Amino acid sequence: MEKRTKIYFASDQHFGAPTAEKSFPREQKFVAWLDEIKKDAHTLFLLGDLFDFWFEYKTVVPRGFIRVLGKLAELRDSGIEIHFFIGNHDLWMDDYFEKELNIPVHHRPQEFIFNNKIFLIGHGDGLGPGDKGYKRMKRVFTNPFSKWLFRWLHPDIGVKLAQYLSVKNKLISGDADVKFLGEDNEWLVLYSKRKLETKHYDYFVFGHRHLPMVIKVGENSSYINLGDWIGYFTYGVFDGETFELVEYKD
Repeated sequence: MEKRTKIYFASDQHFGAPTAEKSFPREQKFVAWLDEIKKDAHTLFLLGDLFDFWFEYKTVVPRGFIRVLGKLAELRDSGIEIHFFIGNHDLWMDDYFEKELNIPVHHRPQEFIFNNKIFLIGHGDGLGPGDKGYKRMKRVFTNPFSKWLFRWLHPDIGVKLAQYLSVKNKLISGDADVKFLGEDNEWLVLYSKRKLETKHYDYFVFGHRHLPMVIKVGENSSYINLGDWIGYFTYGVFDGETFELVEYKD
């Protein structure tokens, strides 16, 4: 463990989309990255949308992703700390990761301190001004009654229906997700600046936007968006002194 000093961050893999077959090479690439970082990783943060759809019935979880889940279990069993933040595609995650993999699941942004640097970490959906339609939709989807109704669908029907709707509506990465909107219109930038009005943070680390970004939001504060593992294959790494956004090339 003495050599494991780095903090890693990754987000928006969307495994399973647009099909399991087309997603598989990306899954292999991500597992290869996990295998590489285990030599020096102290902590790994997964910032949501690891799966394009995830729903936990009481005794059933979606089929597939065994290589990713197995590798995460291996890293966790070796002593590497792992945190998972739900995204808008896996917001129906419950306690499977916690019970099966010993990985805590966070449903909202959380603060962490590493080497006296303060991090605010989360997926990023529904934060900041605007996007009122999605915020209303999220309240409906996360309502216990809505989850109870969906649970009555047989998994073969419910999972297939949800996967179809996710891909059909291009929820993986719309046009807005691959265009920089400018600091005055990037709502996670605005959210970060607003948070700085009441407390200092060194780093705001989010996913969701699918666009790699590092933007100064204060004299000693930076907003980082991790990009994705669909077109960019980018991840973040903090070595105790500096934060770097890196493209993975296997």
